[in-house]
Amino acid sequence: MQLPPEDRTLSPLTGYTRAHWEAAADSLLAAVEPYATEDRALYHLPGDRQSWTGRLSDGLEGYARTLLLAALRQDETALERYADGLAAGVSGVWPRIEDRTQPLVEAASIAFALRITKPLLWDRLDEAVRQRAAAWLGDALTAEAWPCNWELFPVTVAGFLSSVGCEPEASRKAIDRGLERIEQWYVGEGWYTDGDGRKFDYYNGWAMHLYPVLHAWLAQDDRLMDLYGGRLSRHLEDYARLFGADGAPMHQGRSLTYRFATTAPLWLGALTGHTPLPPGETRRLASGALKYFLDRGAVDSRGLLTLGWHGPDPAVLQGYSGPASPYWASKGFLGLLLPADHEVWTAVEEPGPAERSDALTSISAPNWLLQSTVSDGLVRLHNHGSEDVRYDPYYTRLAYSTVTEPSPSYDNSLIVDGDPSRTEIEPLGVGQGWAASRHTAAGGTRVSSVVLARGAVEVRAFLVTGAEPGTSVRVTGWAARDGVHTELLPAVGLDGELSGVTGAGDSLFVALARLTAEPDPAPSDEAVAVESTGPEEFTVRWTEGPVLRVRLAEEQVTVIS
Repeated sequence: MQLPPEDRTLSPLTGYTRAHWEAAADSLLAAVEPYATEDRALYHLPGDRQSWTGRLSDGLEGYARTLLLAALRQDETALERYADGLAAGVSGVWPRIEDRTQPLVEAASIAFALRITKPLLWDRLDEAVRQRAAAWLGDALTAEAWPCNWELFPVTVAGFLSSVGCEPEASRKAIDRGLERIEQWYVGEGWYTDGDGRKFDYYNGWAMHLYPVLHAWLAQDDRLMDLYGGRLSRHLEDYARLFGADGAPMHQGRSLTYRFATTAPLWLGALTGHTPLPPGETRRLASGALKYFLDRGAVDSRGLLTLGWHGPDPAVLQGYSGPASPYWASKGFLGLLLPADHEVWTAVEEPGPAERSDALTSISAPNWLLQSTVSDGLVRLHNHGSEDVRYDPYYTRLAYSTVTEPSPSYDNSLIVDGDPSRTEIEPLGVGQGWAASRHTAAGGTRVSSVVLARGAVEVRAFLVTGAEPGTSVRVTGWAARDGVHTELLPAVGLDGELSGVTGAGDSLFVALARLTAEPDPAPSDEAVAVESTGPEEFTVRWTEGPVLRVRLAEEQVTVIS
């Protein structure tokens, strides 16, 4: 991908400016064009993999997600091509929007693109094409959505249709229904779970916040903007901390192949004026993520986004991932809707949270502890509240980071009787420098766990309840990777191999862990000492910090300094 020279005056941390985002968008659009069908209604990107929805649906996905990029780029030449494809698509090429089917997802991208390019695309269509397009989109107003972020796709379609005078009553009902549904999943402090349960991941940013805020903004609805904009602003206080100093987003959750779609909520805050972040920090975080992926092979030799994280990587895919799925990364170009003279483009870049200071950030809604260190710019997420067993291991591990990925050997796990299962995760709270939860392990065994952190060092403790005496227990730490140092040391109840066995009652196991990119770190046991003071109690003595007394019971965790 050809990009302009870096500008280290305006962007001392990334070198990227608006010109780099424009060039990246232009390159991505040019690369997909050869894969359009003759009528331009479908984009069949190369590759052996199809999603579970089939080739036709995958082709529609290719059209819709790259149209979104052309719309955000406001590229008139490209939009003329997509206008031809729209005319063909709604004349019988595209599959109908039916209950819980993929076209409902893609309809939202098409509708949003049409709304933000109305003078350039919709207004230039023949009236007959507009009528057919409205009819095709109209099925989204009554189609049943999966009970998750999908509830917002009819909202987005309805917002467009009502803006052009189509289906006003059905649109109003679809908007009210979808917005009412997501209220059930708002858990406070700017966080949603993506449907029932405790599914916390990037869908908070690129779906649960994105669509309601965009709808309120485009509809100029002050009441909704106050509500959803306020939630977005609060979310960004935590969200900004999920990026490492190298630009990497946290490697957790599903649909990670959308890559720099993680930047969408950052831009959204600036676009709507609902952000706590300075403009220079917003651009630094967003440009850092774009640069991170472009520098690490996200785009192949043909200029196409691959199915993966850096390069191709089947580990981050789901059954719904088709050849064009990565192009939801188009959402990351939302910042191009801001004019070139907007302060988010003209301000000098400012460091992100991971670059400013060491930090331990407790996030109570998902029951997470974020641990970042300025010496290496790494961010670690200690997960004591997010779970979606359909997508293990990207939800159920104890910890994630901006530099590691879940391994097949069950990193960051407690393995009971040879089984790494961690289900029915229940939060037990977060505090200053700690987070705790309980879960079900092998054979119905209950485990209460707590992590305490300071600097790059972690104390991980587990109380195993209900296991047969003599049951094996093993603790694992961070997955190894080049350029980082991992460490795992026994502290209580574990041998040198980080293994132990349960006793006749509750059994306590404690280990010290660390993930760092510092070249020659001192051993973790020089930073902290742990002493068992009872069946459910232990003391943590930080060499350069407080002494903490911890009581780890099945129902409650108490940390006292």
